[in-house]
Amino acid sequence: MTGIFLAFMLFASVPEILNTHDIKIFMVHLGYPDYLTPFLGIAKVLGIVAIIIPGYPRIKEWAYAGLAFDLIGATYSGIANDGFKPQESFMLLPIAFLVISYILYHKLLLTKNNIKH
Repeated sequence: MTGIFLAFMLFASVPEILNTHDIKIFMVHLGYPDYLTPFLGIAKVLGIVAIIIPGYPRIKEWAYAGLAFDLIGATYSGIANDGFKPQESFMLLPIAFLVISYILYHKLLLTKNNIKH
């Protein structure tokens, strides 16, 4: 599940990092400046790396939080700008993958902690 979530976030970050024409048009439509898009893409990649690398539980928590803010913010921006449209429901899928990945991460931590004791 985590792999699917991270793949989704990686595929979303590539056009942002490259600041493609389509993403520029989309972000300007939402009211965001050009310089924010590559920053968001790089932040997503750093979050993905933080989740993949073993250890560093506090950094993983921040990475999950940052990716959650990104997804929730993107959903809110779309709804606030254009009103709710059925297409916005698609965002529930990556948000659900994020929640499931986070829960599984914590179950894994609990399992590792129980084995050590």
